[in-house]
Amino acid sequence: MSNFSQKSTKITDFYQLSDEVDLLKKLIRFSRWKKPVLIIPALASEFTLPESRPVFENILRELKGAQYLAKIILGVDQGTKDDIEQLYAIIADIGIDNLFVQWNDGPHFSGLYDLMQDAGIDLSRRGKGRNLFMSFGVAIAIGATSVGLLDADIKTFRRSQLDQLFFPVQAFDYEFSKAYYVRSDGHRFFGRVKRLLVDPILIALKRKFTDTGEDKVLRLVDFLLLFHYQLSGEVVIDIDLLKRMRYTLNWGVEILSLIEVYRKATQIAQVQFTRGCFDHKHQKISVADGEKGLHKMSIDIVTTLLKALIVEEGLEVSSHFFRDLAITYQSVAEDLIKKYAENARFNGLIYDRDEEERFVTKIITGAIYDVGELLGAPQNISNMFWRYTTMNSEFEEFNKLGLQKAILDAEKRIKHGHLETGDLPSWTRVEEKIPGIIDRIIDAIEDVKQTESVQ
Repeated sequence: MSNFSQKSTKITDFYQLSDEVDLLKKLIRFSRWKKPVLIIPALASEFTLPESRPVFENILRELKGAQYLAKIILGVDQGTKDDIEQLYAIIADIGIDNLFVQWNDGPHFSGLYDLMQDAGIDLSRRGKGRNLFMSFGVAIAIGATSVGLLDADIKTFRRSQLDQLFFPVQAFDYEFSKAYYVRSDGHRFFGRVKRLLVDPILIALKRKFTDTGEDKVLRLVDFLLLFHYQLSGEVVIDIDLLKRMRYTLNWGVEILSLIEVYRKATQIAQVQFTRGCFDHKHQKISVADGEKGLHKMSIDIVTTLLKALIVEEGLEVSSHFFRDLAITYQSVAEDLIKKYAENARFNGLIYDRDEEERFVTKIITGAIYDVGELLGAPQNISNMFWRYTTMNSEFEEFNKLGLQKAILDAEKRIKHGHLETGDLPSWTRVEEKIPGIIDRIIDAIEDVKQTESVQ
């Protein structure tokens, strides 16, 4: 018997219980008065490299049948003029006619990035987050009522998966719909960051907060644990919620999005994306370099999560907090690794237990300590200077002039800088900071259309 239990009043689980249901006609009917838009962030290499292009073309062929989508926004990074011409040739060959190309390095959008940068919105760090942030502005400008996100590297994508993801928002007025799936190719487990970082650190935090009675923090941790796959990038967001959400440019974007949803949404769904295996590109482990691969991803996720707990939920952390958390985390992770090893044997899958344990000890435990040093540094330095200036009489005259107050003020300022949870403001704030920004985006869209008509 298939599982269809509902385990929370906060989140509705939508399960695939039948192969017979076709949601397409219903979604087309809803689109008569609603305007769903899909955003696909992509690197130019995903349609120019021979090994990546078949996956990209399959996604476009599948989306050709999604007739309920008012527009598909394809945000392209690292693309040359020749790359974009090649992209238009692919689009014409497939025959998809509701796709808008947001060429981030082209003349129409590079100026918009400069405009926002000049207004104090730091978009200097290139990547998926920056790409998506501009696409959100495009979606708002064209009057979207909901926005879906889809990665351009999904090897097993089918249009029906997207239908299921949009349906709760289109049919039942949910504000947020998030996909979940099995990260496997049928031979081995994937999704290491979810299995070996997100789940065990949340369980470790729950243990600590249950013991200390931190109810406010515990509620957020419990909420995050309700999601089957917290790091899935496939979501649909109601436009009113999207405008109010803050964003980050780093790998913590999915965790921050869920925290924003926890605070700002009431109708939340998670949808079974597929009953089969789900596969896309995999990040490499980089033990030595904390700025690359799964190492960088781990640091960003831990930082985003703990910043949110400290700043927004009022968590007080002592000098021992991160050490205790790392010890508890490693214990939980080792217990979960044992369970995955046994499940792999149960299903006849390949499983390298030693590699999983190295990932926990060499990467994630170190990331927790690194984040602890980052977040605890201002207070530790301040305490050291405070004790030194208090214990030595040579500083008495300086203390009368306000030295110790200056030390405390500097601690607060530096700590506030370290604990900024969202690198980017909500689009509501963007519109306040830059009056007329939506009109400027509309102008860019029209300019792109004129360029396309000439080609």
